[in-house]
Amino acid sequence: MQTPPPQTERTEPTQADVEAFQEQLGRPPRGLRAIAHRCPCGRPDVVETAPRLPDGTPFPTTYYLTCPRANSAIGTLEANGVMKEMTERLAADPELAAAYRAAHEDYIARRDAIEVLAGFPSAGGMPDRVKCLHVLVAHSLVAGPGVNPLGDEALAMLPEWWAKGPCVSAGSGACAQREEDAR
Repeated sequence: MQTPPPQTERTEPTQADVEAFQEQLGRPPRGLRAIAHRCPCGRPDVVETAPRLPDGTPFPTTYYLTCPRANSAIGTLEANGVMKEMTERLAADPELAAAYRAAHEDYIARRDAIEVLAGFPSAGGMPDRVKCLHVLVAHSLVAGPGVNPLGDEALAMLPEWWAKGPCVSAGSGACAQREEDAR
């Protein structure tokens, strides 16, 4: 992709956001704290989740990618061996490894600002390997360019998933209102 989607402000989820999330993932949200990033169409594409689910179960994935189009495109990257290639590069490139470790530390700091999960890893395989591009892309969308080098790389490999319009119909009233407000 030539230009990644712009960063957006973290917002409290509205009922329309919850409905969009349910349509995107086919289930109600668990541990939803905020909409961490919005797709250019206005729908949520990354949510911020609590470090513990309501039943107390640890959930270290703070940033969860919800857009099915983005998820599908990332799944294709994973199936094509991108994670393995990135992990091999981490072992061979000390500068990349240091930048990825810094991304891990950023992720942990953001999660710890909500609630400390002592002894739990960050997510996505950080800091030593690449286990889930979905998490790395979600982190890059929230943190912005330059924070997660491998998330930024994966994001750059994706098509503009929003170009065909919203991925789901739920929340369309909220999207239309944001479009009107932007005019």
